[in-house]
Amino acid sequence: MQRVAILASGSGSNAENIIRYFENRQLCVFSFILSNKTDAYVHERARKLDIPSFTISKQGFERGEALQLLKAYGIDFIVLAGFLLKIPENILKEYPNKIINIHPALLPKYGGKGMYGTHVHEAVTANKETESGITIHYVNENYDEGAIIFQAKCEVLPTDSAEDVAKKVHALEYAYFPRVIESLLLNRL
Repeated sequence: MQRVAILASGSGSNAENIIRYFENRQLCVFSFILSNKTDAYVHERARKLDIPSFTISKQGFERGEALQLLKAYGIDFIVLAGFLLKIPENILKEYPNKIINIHPALLPKYGGKGMYGTHVHEAVTANKETESGITIHYVNENYDEGAIIFQAKCEVLPTDSAEDVAKKVHALEYAYFPRVIESLLLNRL
């Protein structure tokens, strides 16, 4: 059984959705949730799901504390679900093509440092885009530039607000992220 770690910086709704998706599947175990924020609501979700959660600061990531934790738990695969820090080189080297991220836009558009959550949806509506969506990609040394694994689109209407786009994109995240993770894990067996 593959051991998976989820990294999240905020509410953790995607993390919870992923974990619940796999509850009755014998494919993986979620060893822990790791955040860079002590007050992130994802810790409360982890507690309710009976999964350990940890906080490691940006400086701790840079000092290698996160890599030590990943190794201590024998982690095989890493899922970023709303995690805002850049993954350090030491983790990228240890987990080549074993770290994935979801981005709330159709990369390469609206990616990069500072482009997350509401910032993305506001940019999409401000630029009068006719579609948006999600991109699931491997993580490399640059924000949102790793090889694309999967994309799904949704229509953006001229009357849509950033909040409207966010709801559409979130529905895509819920529908597709767990299934893409499952496919990737099955192909690793």
